[in-house]
Amino acid sequence: MKKANLKKTLAFLVLCLVLVGFIGFVEKQSNYKTYQGTEVFISGVSGLYFVEDKEIRKILETSFPDLKAGLVLEEVPLKEIENRIGGHPFVKSVEATIGQKGILNLSISQHQPIARIARPLAADGYITTEGKVIPTSQSYTSRVLILEGKQAEKLMEKGDVMEEMPELMDLIEYITEDEFWKAQITELEVNSPNDIRMYQQVGKQIIEFGNAMDLEDKFDRIQIFYKEILPRKGWDAYSRVSVKFKDQIVCE
Repeated sequence: MKKANLKKTLAFLVLCLVLVGFIGFVEKQSNYKTYQGTEVFISGVSGLYFVEDKEIRKILETSFPDLKAGLVLEEVPLKEIENRIGGHPFVKSVEATIGQKGILNLSISQHQPIARIARPLAADGYITTEGKVIPTSQSYTSRVLILEGKQAEKLMEKGDVMEEMPELMDLIEYITEDEFWKAQITELEVNSPNDIRMYQQVGKQIIEFGNAMDLEDKFDRIQIFYKEILPRKGWDAYSRVSVKFKDQIVCE
């Protein structure tokens, strides 16, 4: 009789444990079907973050006030969130997904500045690797090639270098992708598509480059100026060197 009661008691305890476990499982599964929070993943650009986690969370808080724990997952506006965050000037792309635990995952890539348009009477702007012109960041400054001049300011207003002056992007990339030229050429004065001038890190000479065509040939002639002319005449002998005319190096 005692054995039978013991078996019943054990069976009852096992049943209670199973029931508690089942209730916990159901509650856990229920949590998975509602929004439980946000995780932001931002890919850096050369170790810099022009987009900050707190900025993204502020955008979500302001633009989506209903996005709170307990919101049914079907009501989380993923596309609207992507569009809103994608409007940030430094956001190149954003992907919003919901994880198994009800966590909103935001994967964000940033635009990469390759040059900076400097304007004396207005705000500066960055040129991205895709040729887009975007505002500068209040959080970080990227040390890149500087552009000045009337044509550079026009490009700032247009907002897309690739559409307005694609050959200039070729010149910027040529300089920034070469270790020597990246260190030596610090600024481009872009007065018009046919009047580009270069300023150097070492050397006071202004280099008149002309248009942004025949890049290899022009840079080869600048190298000849460095290697053959300057050693004989001295670094202070000239204030201007021009390679804008084919097959010529004009020094004054």
